Amino acid sequence: MKMQLISNPHYQSLMSEARKISTVPLKKLIKQKNRENNFCFSLDGLWVDISRHHINKTIFDKLIRLANAASIQDKFSMLNKGEHINRTENRPVLHTKLRQPNWRKTDEWLKIVSFSEKLRASQNIKTIINIGIGGSDLGPAMVTNALRTFHGRQKIRFVSNVDPSDLNDCLEDCEANTTFFLVTSKTFTTAETLQNASLVLNWLRQANIEPSKHMAAITASPNKALKWGISEEHIFNFADGVGGRYSLWSAVGLPVMIAIGKENFVSLLDGANQIDNHVFYTPNNKNLAIILALLRIWNRNFLNIPMHGIMPYDQRLAYLPAWAQQLEMESNGKSVDIRGDPLALPASPLIWGEIGTNAQHSFFQYLHQGIEKQSLDILIPRNSLGCFLPDGWQQSHQTLVYNALAQAEALAIGENNQKDPHRNFPGGRVSTLISWNKTDPFEVGRLLALYEHITIASGFLWDINSFDQWGVELGKKKAKELEKPNIRNDFSPAARRFLTLLKSENW
Repeated sequence: MKMQLISNPHYQSLMSEARKISTVPLKKLIKQKNRENNFCFSLDGLWVDISRHHINKTIFDKLIRLANAASIQDKFSMLNKGEHINRTENRPVLHTKLRQPNWRKTDEWLKIVSFSEKLRASQNIKTIINIGIGGSDLGPAMVTNALRTFHGRQKIRFVSNVDPSDLNDCLEDCEANTTFFLVTSKTFTTAETLQNASLVLNWLRQANIEPSKHMAAITASPNKALKWGISEEHIFNFADGVGGRYSLWSAVGLPVMIAIGKENFVSLLDGANQIDNHVFYTPNNKNLAIILALLRIWNRNFLNIPMHGIMPYDQRLAYLPAWAQQLEMESNGKSVDIRGDPLALPASPLIWGEIGTNAQHSFFQYLHQGIEKQSLDILIPRNSLGCFLPDGWQQSHQTLVYNALAQAEALAIGENNQKDPHRNFPGGRVSTLISWNKTDPFEVGRLLALYEHITIASGFLWDINSFDQWGVELGKKKAKELEKPNIRNDFSPAARRFLTLLKSENW
């Protein structure tokens, strides 16, 4: 069923509930009887607490009916069956297939594993550098950093920015004969990636190193990679139906596999696959991804909260907010529905975030006492992993956990101080507390798949296509036009003047 949110038969009833509950202080709501039973969920140790949201049982039940009316499960079934739900590009959405055990029997998988193990075993190669941007960088970089406890002896680095200083600084302590490069681009036409790859070609040749022995390509366009100069045995393909921001699970995850090894990568896939099965086969009222997607909708469209923060209290998840930014805003930052009709309501909150507890000492002041409200995800592993510090680090982790819980409580409850308005905290700031045991490959797989499905379910509710990104393509198009000797008249006079300035400086 195709249906914008405003057309859902439960929309008006929920608008009425939003008006009523907005007058009820959150600190009163969170102490309601049985709230911890109604709004705390668990899936094999993955803990999701939504009790600090401006909802009650009536609203929750109506949100579930909203999801039922939007046929969310039918749409997930279409995704699972490989139907062409990416209508604007006429493609299926295939990334969940890569998490199923059957994929591990394919020739492509065996090729990736063989190459990864060979490179890991090499005594000559000391550094592996992935060159990509967007989904070809953010996912692998984030997971590689998150799972650094499981790394082998080699250094794994990532270069994404076309700013030459990024590549320069990355190569500063590298030797050409001990460095291997992975060039990751779905189309193998990505300007920034190929520009950096060309610089690497020159760097290797300057050192009298044959590039073909020190470079591989990860792409959905293998013929273009072959034409560019990558040897066939070093080209790793993935399906066109695997979108860039959903591609970590494919050959795009090769730097992750090199970093953590095959078995740990399989554990990562298994964690994600568990969430897939949970989402595909669990009723909406117990489905973690759908429940959290409904909260995205509730906060964005019924309570008019335009921002959503991702706050991981885990240093190794420092790159999670950047990854989530691309995932949600590139997927759901749309202004038309699946048919091309204008949206009646905005989609996608603005996603941002930072690592806790650092964020408490930077922008949390704004969260506690700023006029505009926001929703948050506060994420915390209950136990630490891979610390080799002297005794006392366990206490540090306990402090971290207390900080995370304290912020969720303080944001919700606030603190009344009528005598000194500078020390008055209104509270009413909503958050979800997400927790797991330890940040290992299985749990990281579960966490990332959960966020993917939250994004997709939200898109289904808004009735938009969460799998294209034409806004990204526009920027690429304009950049190419500026490179031409005679630029088009639709560029601004200021842009033309800036180009004149560059020419005057022999740029």
